Amino acid sequence: MKFTDGYWQLRPGLSRLRPAAVESVDAGDRELTVYAPAKRIERRGDTLNQPLFTITFSSAARGVIGVRIAHHVGAAPVRPAYRLNTDDQHPVKVEVGPAEARLTSGELSVVVGLDGAWDVRFEQDGRQLTNSGERSVGLVTDINGRRYVHEQLALGVGETIYGLGERFGPLVKNGQIVDSWNADGGTSSEQAYKNVPFYLSSKGYGVLVDNPAMVSFEVGSEVTSRNQFSVEGEELQYYVFAGPSPKDVLRRYTALTGRPARVPAWSMGLWLSTSFTTDYTEETISSFVDGMAERDLPLSVFHFDCFWMRQFHWCDFLWDPVAFPDPEGMLRRLKDRALRISVWINPYIAQRSVLFEEGRRLGYLLKRPDGSVWQWDMWQAGMAIVDFTNPDATAWYRSKLQALLDIGVDCFKTDFGERIPTEDVVWYDGSDPERMHNYYAQLYNAAVFELLEENRGAGEAVLFARSATAGGQQFPVHWGGDCESTFEAMAESLRGGLSLAASGFGYWSHDIGGFEGTPDPAIFKRWVAFGLLSSHSRLHGSSSYRVPWAFDEEAVDVLRKFTKLKLSLMPYLMTAAEEAHRDGVPMMRPMVVEFPDDPATAYLDRQYMLGPDLLVAPVMSADNEVSFYLPRGRWTSLLTGEQATGPGWFHQTHPFDSLPLYAREGAIIPTGAVDDRPDYDWSNNLTLHWYAPTPAQPTTTTLPSGAVIELTYQDAEVHSRVTKGSCENYTVKLCGMEEVTA
Repeated sequence: MKFTDGYWQLRPGLSRLRPAAVESVDAGDRELTVYAPAKRIERRGDTLNQPLFTITFSSAARGVIGVRIAHHVGAAPVRPAYRLNTDDQHPVKVEVGPAEARLTSGELSVVVGLDGAWDVRFEQDGRQLTNSGERSVGLVTDINGRRYVHEQLALGVGETIYGLGERFGPLVKNGQIVDSWNADGGTSSEQAYKNVPFYLSSKGYGVLVDNPAMVSFEVGSEVTSRNQFSVEGEELQYYVFAGPSPKDVLRRYTALTGRPARVPAWSMGLWLSTSFTTDYTEETISSFVDGMAERDLPLSVFHFDCFWMRQFHWCDFLWDPVAFPDPEGMLRRLKDRALRISVWINPYIAQRSVLFEEGRRLGYLLKRPDGSVWQWDMWQAGMAIVDFTNPDATAWYRSKLQALLDIGVDCFKTDFGERIPTEDVVWYDGSDPERMHNYYAQLYNAAVFELLEENRGAGEAVLFARSATAGGQQFPVHWGGDCESTFEAMAESLRGGLSLAASGFGYWSHDIGGFEGTPDPAIFKRWVAFGLLSSHSRLHGSSSYRVPWAFDEEAVDVLRKFTKLKLSLMPYLMTAAEEAHRDGVPMMRPMVVEFPDDPATAYLDRQYMLGPDLLVAPVMSADNEVSFYLPRGRWTSLLTGEQATGPGWFHQTHPFDSLPLYAREGAIIPTGAVDDRPDYDWSNNLTLHWYAPTPAQPTTTTLPSGAVIELTYQDAEVHSRVTKGSCENYTVKLCGMEEVTA
């Protein structure tokens, strides 16, 4: 939200108070509280009729400092609030001297100047990360008496900002206005399904605004040298996370907000959907499954989209009896073919659903202040919303899903959850409607994910979720939402995925071929390569099928090649997935996350790293041409064996069955002997592809089982040994031994 007219003036109807200087401080064992009136106190009388800011500094975990800026502190606690994994046992040091006060947690310190104008600095190991200066903090009141608290943290020269959820515009957020407010706006607008009030800075720190309601960010767009964030109300809470690397920031951030759960191996195979509005029966589905098998196209998951239920009945969780007269038998027949089953759901109950009256009678649906059920006709006629703040309503909703699990369903596509009303509604637990708007997605996805974990066990639960907020990474997987079937939409989808990765989400997917419309064969084939080199891969569309033979025979060949490639890479991919679960470092990551010291990576949003060692640059043009950047070192194509030396830009032309897919120098990429399914023994019968090793320099690789293998290349020979765990029947293949400049 912009408050100023230019740099010097406020917009009409607004007034603002700022902390003028520090009047006094209270130093506790683990907290530092600063009192700052809105003007300098020259005499005792100046304390009368004078607003006072209370600013509290604390530490939620090692290397994480919290800041609470408050005007009036007497408000009652409000719900919901983000659930943070705080640590009250780590060391915190508080010091107060004549000129400054300091709170230190690990390598991170906040330093408050006690003389002169308002001055707060955040430092890591003595290096300033950012600061809050004289004009940074403000309490703004509008003409209607609404109040907003803002903070402005300095942006250094060349500093770039990432994250803020899954956003489809430019990857670098500098110059943008971002309102953290979930909306069903597709991938071609400034709106986002997954808003996360967390950003990552290229200077080696991160910031989380601890408020699930609307948070407005002005990233160098109100004051060009500052990143402003503001919330409505009397106080603002935020956290600063130390680095120094982007990975360090993400580790600290996901430790506080929740690490991504492990995902089952089978979920990383190929998913095939009925698509949305297409006509289908068991006969149609069987023809798809048969067609995939006949063409040697490995398939892991079959997904039933919305119309597995009757029209106007979403959701009653009852199979359409005309299209599917024997759902239990049908699922059994599909599972006999080694397929997992996914079905579409949403948290809305249409008026015609058999569950509507039941939910109304039991009080499980969101209500208006007069006690009536909140309803509207957008999406489903007369639909209501399940009130997940009511534990009984959550148990009721889960019981309907349990019936599906009991007949063989393995996972759910948790669609929607963004259009949650804020006016004329009352939540069961008294939650504030503004704060519940974004947070609803967290309750919805948690309810379904935890049910799956209870039934299938930890590591076997997976969703295909669309909406989320901070902490949503705990309930994977998330996909990019409704995009067009164009190259432009392919690019914007990737930007959204990379932005989400910079927001702490470990896994991400998208609709191969695009959702809206029918892609031409070229777009479909290019999207196939991109999709199969993502953490999760799904063929899905709106009004047309996404089986490859619907496009052309070459599409079949391209899908086969990249599906088998991904399955052979499962030992590598599952190791990257384990890193996402253990450390919060995403599988698909922006180049700047892996190469923060290379300034050329700052704005790269048409390529990415898949795990730590594979660079992917999808081809997004009708002329088959692609430009991409390789950081310093020797890089070897996984597909051709050709080498290129960075740093530098490269321009190439690729047929449909190819794209730039490079292994970095020194990487060990383990591949399995199986390429027809994702869930196999990744610890045995492996080939360790060692790319451009440095002679006499030992290199280790960790397998998904936890086994560690050390390799050394010396005197034209490879020496290997297992230093941890066990691994049998592995071979080592040297790759990229000759250095060639492309």
